[in-house]
Amino acid sequence: MIEFTELYLRLDATTRTSEKVAALERYFKRAEPADAVWAIHFLMGRRLKRLVPIRELAGWASALAKIEPWLFEECYERVGDLAETVSLLVPPGRGGQPPALQALVEDNLQRLPSLDDREKRKSIESLWSRMEPAMIFVLGKMITGGFRVGVSKNLVIRALASQTGLDRATVAHRLMGAWEPTADFYHRLVSPEDPGDQVSRPYPFLLANPLQQPVENLGRFEDWQVEWKWDGIRAQLIKREDQIFIWSRGEEMITDQFPEVSSAAAALPGDLVLDGELVAWDASEHRPLPFSQMQRRLGRKRLSRKLLDEVPVVMLVFDQLESSAADLRSRPLEERQELLKKYMKVAGNRSIFLPPPVEASDWNSAAVCRQQNRLLRTEGLMLKRKASEYRVGRPSGDWWKWKVDPLTVDAVMIYAQRGHGRRASLYSDYTFAVWNREELVPIAKAYSGLTDAQLGEVDAFIRRNIIDRFGPVRSVTPSLVFELAFEKIHKSARHKSGIALRFPRIRRWRQDKNPDQADHLQTLLEMADDE
Repeated sequence: MIEFTELYLRLDATTRTSEKVAALERYFKRAEPADAVWAIHFLMGRRLKRLVPIRELAGWASALAKIEPWLFEECYERVGDLAETVSLLVPPGRGGQPPALQALVEDNLQRLPSLDDREKRKSIESLWSRMEPAMIFVLGKMITGGFRVGVSKNLVIRALASQTGLDRATVAHRLMGAWEPTADFYHRLVSPEDPGDQVSRPYPFLLANPLQQPVENLGRFEDWQVEWKWDGIRAQLIKREDQIFIWSRGEEMITDQFPEVSSAAAALPGDLVLDGELVAWDASEHRPLPFSQMQRRLGRKRLSRKLLDEVPVVMLVFDQLESSAADLRSRPLEERQELLKKYMKVAGNRSIFLPPPVEASDWNSAAVCRQQNRLLRTEGLMLKRKASEYRVGRPSGDWWKWKVDPLTVDAVMIYAQRGHGRRASLYSDYTFAVWNREELVPIAKAYSGLTDAQLGEVDAFIRRNIIDRFGPVRSVTPSLVFELAFEKIHKSARHKSGIALRFPRIRRWRQDKNPDQADHLQTLLEMADDE
């Protein structure tokens, strides 16, 4: 735990990528495998489920600090982060050495759910008594599920590749799919020999960058493949040894959530891995249903026959990554496409098929097609270099997403609460509303899009204009107007406003507008895709 805390502090103290990678390399060079694999677990965004209710944790810390609960709350209000508040108040290091990271997790934290309240408190207090403030802080992040540090998955992969001498693609592939944080897995992860792939293991997804230059700058149109950018769930379909697996881009196995696709995959000949998009599909119109319909399928443990009939899902396949155990990723896209078309011509079915093509012959006609996206319920176009390999992550130059301009609305900020991480002391998470006759009705929450200077100004305004408090939420005088950008809008009975916005974010602060100049709900209702 000492070494892991030191790593956390080094990562948190710099914004330079080279320094972060160097800190990670030093840690992996010295750490025991059983500790290193848990470090990877946390650094890559995996979490332990919240192990102790926040209120209980705050109560135990208050008792040890010998302060009243109201004073702890005042401190928490000022600091803005529970783990940091606990680390500042709990008396540190009163006896014994802190456990190693593996022992901390496996012998202490993972046992908490099986303990009664008294035993939980005793266990946590014992850990606190052996830790310095920085360790108490990191422990608090683990316990509350709020462990965040400025390291991406790609930086962890880069450091492991540098430390082991493996190439990044190999490390990334071995970290895909389901794995348990054990010393044995760590040895297989860093082994120079191929440990053998799991039957279910997907490949790292190749991601596109947003196109932020004139499309003509990409060169000859003939060198590019133009596809629709579908609004669904990016997924890999794996068929190996007569077993079917469907993985989302977030590395969740979602096979059981899409039974029509998995059963159709069982009929596909041979072993293969396909890359594509899961979309709710209107077969009569040969286009997707609104994404709001797909959302009805997500997160359910059981799918009724009625729901399966109302929201059928298909997989639109746009790439083939493996065929009969042969990895095709190093072959040019153009060659992979020819193989895929031949395969799908024989094997395609009602639930797994090639997507409708984009009928474009040059950049001008592609631009015209792009503007027709709302007819097909797509997000724009994908531009893929025909000579490109299927690489790892988001490399620049080969795959671009040429999305249409977002929809916008002018809305009034009515609620605010503190952010997380470096924004924990600022009111940076906002709720926005539009007018419904004489009433402001909330339509969306957003927190990204402002500069640090603007955040400071808005935070100061909020502190001066708090009307009421609801737990961590503050009701604010409705004075500030912001332009929100969003991808789509649909009608929703779950929201008071009757609508839901897709990916809302702050586009700009409209300091030139008064609240009465904000948009009206009727305008948004007329924009909604509710077919």
